Amino acid sequence: MNKTDCTAFLQWALPQLDLHWPGFRKVRRQVCKRLTRRMNELRLDDFAAYRARLEADPMEWRVFDECCHITISRFFRDRGVFEVLRRRVLPDIAARAKREGRGAHIWSAGCASGEEPYTLKILWDLEVANSCPGVSLSIIATDADKTMLTRAREGCFEATSLHELPPHLIEQSFDQVGSLFCVKPRHREAIEFQYQDLRAKTPASVFDLILCRYVAFTYFALPLQKQVLARIVDRLSPNGYLVIGTHEGLPDGGTVLFPLAGAPQIFEKRAALQL
Repeated sequence: MNKTDCTAFLQWALPQLDLHWPGFRKVRRQVCKRLTRRMNELRLDDFAAYRARLEADPMEWRVFDECCHITISRFFRDRGVFEVLRRRVLPDIAARAKREGRGAHIWSAGCASGEEPYTLKILWDLEVANSCPGVSLSIIATDADKTMLTRAREGCFEATSLHELPPHLIEQSFDQVGSLFCVKPRHREAIEFQYQDLRAKTPASVFDLILCRYVAFTYFALPLQKQVLARIVDRLSPNGYLVIGTHEGLPDGGTVLFPLAGAPQIFEKRAALQL
């Protein structure tokens, strides 16, 4: 079972699940390794045999889909984006929530092992809350991988996951337990981890900030990207923000999302200009 065979198999199989082969090109080793393990479990000799298994057993598609979950995650991933969030976006959200007499709400879609939502909560607790006392923050973090969600709820990480996080935030926000760094209890509060497949469902709330990075707009086929984007926009409050990955773009057809100056991965929801 070689790389060429796996690539050809993925180019056939991924579109069956509305997934986008080019998005998997750089991470195919991770997927192929899982598929090889699965084929060994089934005692199948090659990818042709596994294709035949998929065509004969619809339930196997669910297993294949799980093999395609990409789980790359770390704190402060894309540091430049988080610098804009900490300096501009989160303070703006806090100030607006204070004016409106409510809490602030964030959705981390495709949260993997939780580094993204924990980063946001740490920034809020240590750098935003003091300027807007009394404004609470709640975060819903969703993922379709139950193993990753279990790790996220545990909230303990290897040092390699923290290397982009500023040292003073590590010192203030984590307790070291052996070789692991565990998020302090105060930064775990008001984060709810939920099992949810972004392709089929969204949380039933409206959010000031939605982060959908390296999930829909990398790995989903274009028609599915458009469906997901429409649902995201529907869940985004007026003047709310959407963040995507640094190497991602939104599908055509968006009329209410406008990129921030100097931060093309961050979009603000505004009414389209009338001509």
